[in-house]
Amino acid sequence: MSVRIDKGRLGAGLEMTPLIDVVFLLMIFFLVASRLEEADRVIDVVLPEASAAKPLTSRTREFVINIDRTGAYHAGARPVDLTELERLLRQAAADQPVGQTVILRADEDVPHKFVVGAMNACVLAGIDDYHVQSVTTADSPRP
Repeated sequence: MSVRIDKGRLGAGLEMTPLIDVVFLLMIFFLVASRLEEADRVIDVVLPEASAAKPLTSRTREFVINIDRTGAYHAGARPVDLTELERLLRQAAADQPVGQTVILRADEDVPHKFVVGAMNACVLAGIDDYHVQSVTTADSPRP
């Protein structure tokens, strides 16, 4: 018995039926999955409140150090010396061990050694994420 091979139909095209089946199965999967997610939120539950609990994730607070043109350090609005600044930075790093950010805002006329002193205090306190911003005359009024 001889087998007859039709050579004209081998490269005729791509079968679409299995692809359509896969698309319909994916649609059904996502419809069912989205319905299950909504079912968890429909139940009315009154959750208890904790008075001393802290959130698991919180925004990192930036520690701002201002250096005026005389080289005086200010932590927030309070003037501090370099040893007090290092102590405050150590405390900030202990309070927020992951991701403590320090912003150094230096006057444009301040000598560079004061900025380096603040950067050194950050490193000694264990803070690697610090940024230096230059404050122009328009940003800070002069006495």
